[in-house]
Amino acid sequence: MDRQAQAIVDRVRADLESGATRLAVDTLDALSHWLQTTPAGEQQIRELLDNLETARPSMVPLGNAIRRCRHFSGDNSGEESFRARLLAALGQIKEQLQSATAAIARLAAQQVPARAVIITHSRSTQVMDLFRLLAERRQPFSVICTQSSPGNEGFAVARELDALGVEVTVITDAQMGLFMARADLALCGCDTWLADGHFVNKSGTLLLALAAREQGKPLWVLADSFKDSRATSTTVTLEEMPAGEIGAPSGAHISTRNIYFETIPAPLVTGRISEQGVFSFPAGELR
Repeated sequence: MDRQAQAIVDRVRADLESGATRLAVDTLDALSHWLQTTPAGEQQIRELLDNLETARPSMVPLGNAIRRCRHFSGDNSGEESFRARLLAALGQIKEQLQSATAAIARLAAQQVPARAVIITHSRSTQVMDLFRLLAERRQPFSVICTQSSPGNEGFAVARELDALGVEVTVITDAQMGLFMARADLALCGCDTWLADGHFVNKSGTLLLALAAREQGKPLWVLADSFKDSRATSTTVTLEEMPAGEIGAPSGAHISTRNIYFETIPAPLVTGRISEQGVFSFPAGELR
């Protein structure tokens, strides 16, 4: 790959802040720009697609988006035709991702009562779109957001909510159980929805789900169809990031782990909201 192509892959692998949907949309934009500004041949293009498809195994929307683009662009066309068809497919798939996110926000808004106190963990593009929609509708609500360490994505959530004029309380991840009692519902995004009913999200989400179940609070997961995976909770790769991010002490007998993602079983979930509708668990009907 050329340096520009490698830079795209490197940015994807190093991005510890973007949600899975935002990462997919931004990468499709970067790929489209690269195709329009580089004379790369078909083999180089396919090599970049291969690398992007597998770059973030715990965050499946990008891989699914790349696969859909390859399907729509076709594999048996000439080089120029392939490039043109791929560019068109990138635009179509980006639009599908954005439309799915908007649809989820509209459906999720129906599950949020007036003056609700919502507790959330990490930063999800689809959760933030819901918050923006509620604010635009002037529906009163407030948010409890966790620090979401390491990475502290919760700080970004707090800044965005503050700009929207929404009251927000920032807590450490360790306070989830304590503050769950003050919430009306828990809400989170999803990086991958697995074939066995578990879903993958930022580590700490399992604690959110367990606290919600213990205190009888509903937990809604926002997850569009781009997040569906054939992997299961026993085969999915849970990405581990550099241990230095934690800031732990070093020593001859100290080891530090920084596994960014975990699996959460569906029985802990009240329901999944996708662009296709609202699904209740366990084994509920589509609403």
